[in-house]
Amino acid sequence: MNRVLAIWLTSGVFFSLTSLTFAAGPDPIPLWPNGAPGALGKEATDIPQLRIYPADPAIATGACVVVLPGGGYGHLATDHEGHQVATWLNSIGVTSAVVSYRLGPKYHHPAPLEDAQRGLRYMRANAAELKIDPQRVGIMGFSAGGHLASTVSTHFDAGDKASSDPVAQQSSRPDFAILAYPVISLKSSFAHAGSRKNLLGDNPDPALVESLSNETQVTKDTPPTFIFHTAEDKGVPVDNAIVYYQALQKNGVPAEMHIYQKGPHGVGLAPKDPVLNTWKERLADWMKVNGFLAKVERAPMKGTINLHGKPLRWGSVTFTPVKNDHAPATCAMVAHGKFAVDRASGPVVGLNEIVVCNLGDVVPWPTIEEFEVAAEPQLTFDVRPEQNEVALDLK
Repeated sequence: MNRVLAIWLTSGVFFSLTSLTFAAGPDPIPLWPNGAPGALGKEATDIPQLRIYPADPAIATGACVVVLPGGGYGHLATDHEGHQVATWLNSIGVTSAVVSYRLGPKYHHPAPLEDAQRGLRYMRANAAELKIDPQRVGIMGFSAGGHLASTVSTHFDAGDKASSDPVAQQSSRPDFAILAYPVISLKSSFAHAGSRKNLLGDNPDPALVESLSNETQVTKDTPPTFIFHTAEDKGVPVDNAIVYYQALQKNGVPAEMHIYQKGPHGVGLAPKDPVLNTWKERLADWMKVNGFLAKVERAPMKGTINLHGKPLRWGSVTFTPVKNDHAPATCAMVAHGKFAVDRASGPVVGLNEIVVCNLGDVVPWPTIEEFEVAAEPQLTFDVRPEQNEVALDLK
């Protein structure tokens, strides 16, 4: 960060000191100690780097997120789309790593992709030392970094198992992806021209443009994805987020998208916007619901619930794991006294607290004053790995 310091000395002489650099965050680690593939020099811009932010052991979840700042593939917004994001991830127990990837116009594809993939592979290769779960390593990107994160999500490989480099042996497929106001398409009317030019040059091969328009590259193997954008974004139109979400849905990939009405481009965590800054809480919820904040096993569950001797007409039943705040709860709807959830959405194996909520009847008139909690958390059930069945008779 460059700052101007104005200093008055006792003599009354005014001095201006400019271009003072104040370093923040952890020391960078070169992604390729012997030089990156295709390096065009040995300047700082030729050396992709990784800054690792370990989570506090007292709250660490074992999850990891590799963060890719935006900047149109021409510069990096490392403060508000890197460092600040990494420290927030630490606050929810997630180890994070910020990649300084190579940029245009000096470097074009595939250099940024190679750097991002290398960052993800590095974290997996060093999982034991970093105390993270190599099967809960996600990718996160903002703006053009969101395009890069979506490229990592759709152009991955299993790693080179024959390599003597333990980093190169690792898979580059993220276990989940987080895209914040992302560039997605490079071919559509809403493509971000600056990102396309910096990444591909002035006259790219149409086949390459198609390949890196990532809404066309989603498959059933694309990782679960969280997307955040704003409808007012004039820098990167929200259409980018929408077409990617639609592609995820079409291919059966678990996904969640939040589009806020208000908000410009490049907000980062939006720390002083009382509405927009809630997006990070929605992200934390999504990570918890999908089991990325805790390594857990889920199980199928079905059951019957009677209330005052009759089947519960319409309500819900919630299973919350005991003594694991990072594990996901499961909520199922109850109709005519019955409910069922499959393994993918089922409760976590182990002891769970149960809460049953009566939402009333389904008729043209009200039958209860408000929803009623029919069972408090003192009711528990030990969920087993295979099919579970519970029968509740509540008063």
